[in-house]
Amino acid sequence: MTQSPAMPALTQQMQDCIAACMDCHSICEETMSSCMQKGGQQQMQIMRALMDCSETTRMCADMMMRRSPMHTDMCALCAKACDMCAEACTAMPDDQQMMRCAEACRRCAETCRAMAGAGRV
Repeated sequence: MTQSPAMPALTQQMQDCIAACMDCHSICEETMSSCMQKGGQQQMQIMRALMDCSETTRMCADMMMRRSPMHTDMCALCAKACDMCAEACTAMPDDQQMMRCAEACRRCAETCRAMAGAGRV
C-alpha cells in the first residue's frame, strides 16, 4: 500500500508572507469602506488600486496555503499590486487610514518580493 506524499510544511518565510497578505487584505477592505463613506473623485480612483490589492493579497495567501506551484509567480504579481496601492494611498497624506494602508501594502510587497525570489533559481 502506498501512501500519498505529505504536504510540505509551510516555511517561516511563507507563514510571514501569508500573514502580511492577510493583514494587507484586511486593511484594504477597511480603507475601501472609508473611501465609500467619504466619496469624491480622488477616493474613487484609489478604489481601483484598493480592490486590486485586496483581491490579489487574498489569492496570494490562498495559493501559498495550498502550496500551489504557481505561488512564487503570484507573489511577484501581488508585490506589484501592493506597490501600486501604496502609491495610490500616499496621494492622501493627511488621511491616517490611507497612510496605515500604504504601510501595510509596503510590508506585504516586501515579503511577497522575497517569496517570489525564493522560488527562482
